[in-house]
Amino acid sequence: MSKNPLSGHADPITGLDFGKSVEWKAQDNTCVFRYPMTPFLADYQQNLNTVLQAEVQIQQTVRSHKISKDIEPIAGIKNIIAVASGKGGVGKSTTTIMLAHTLKQLGARVGILDADIYGPSIPTMLGVDQQPESPDKKSFLPITANGIQAMSLGFLLDQKAPAIWRGAMVTKALMQMLQDTRWDALDYLLIDLPPGTGDIQLTMIQKIPLTAAVIVTTPQHISLIDAQKALAMFKKVEIPVLGVIENMSSFVCENCGHESHIFGSGGGHSMAEEFAVELLGQLPLNIEILQNMDTGNAQQLWQADNPLNPIALKITLKMAQQLAQLPIALKLGSSPLKLHL
Repeated sequence: MSKNPLSGHADPITGLDFGKSVEWKAQDNTCVFRYPMTPFLADYQQNLNTVLQAEVQIQQTVRSHKISKDIEPIAGIKNIIAVASGKGGVGKSTTTIMLAHTLKQLGARVGILDADIYGPSIPTMLGVDQQPESPDKKSFLPITANGIQAMSLGFLLDQKAPAIWRGAMVTKALMQMLQDTRWDALDYLLIDLPPGTGDIQLTMIQKIPLTAAVIVTTPQHISLIDAQKALAMFKKVEIPVLGVIENMSSFVCENCGHESHIFGSGGGHSMAEEFAVELLGQLPLNIEILQNMDTGNAQQLWQADNPLNPIALKITLKMAQQLAQLPIALKLGSSPLKLHL
């Protein structure tokens, strides 16, 4: 393999080092992006032509990356990303929906598993109220909403009925939803984890073949403390943390344009620096986000002509690029082989 001339060169969109996230094929001047980036294709084309002083061919692919050696991968899924927070109320489910829609915009095949057994909110946010089909009475077809595959206990039970289950039952229900759903060729499955860092969350992440995790927080001090606990939990079980997303970062008045940091400022930056992880980006406190999530109209929010969409796209692009830096997993026969390529 030829030496990569882009190694050490900064991505013009994210500012991150290209590193292992791109592959260079010198024989035909081809650059293979190992993360989806379709809306930015023209920008990358112009940048690479200038940097490399040649007419560069661009390809995109998403590979399967390393998981724990003791856990079997799930059929139909290349990569599983946990979206976590230390506490509730920080917008974790809203962020999961945003990541799913923008990954789809980038050109990926995406799914969501709602792992919040006690308070499944993904069905409401996706605007779907139906039960999944079970062709063989043993497995489920995922619900599809605007091109996003999804599974949630909220599809199977009355959302208003409480799930009065102990921890072992919660874990079993989650694993059944994950393993018994016929996921269709997903590049990424996002798991909306329940808030907290207790036994249920720890058991979940030790049983699920996770590729990596993303931490969601607000700038508020108490939220940061709990987010740090979540980050430490993933570090403890050696699951890579792709970065931190700071939600409700600031509020901009629609009338006068004044920006207010209602929950404080700089928390996401300081946390990223302290734990040597990437600050993927900051989402504003915006009434439009609240209204569209509550009414199941996320597709109206995360689309090209919405002023919030460029912020979300860049956050998601950085996340996908961070994941593309991780070791890949090749499977020869029944023995997985992890390669740092």
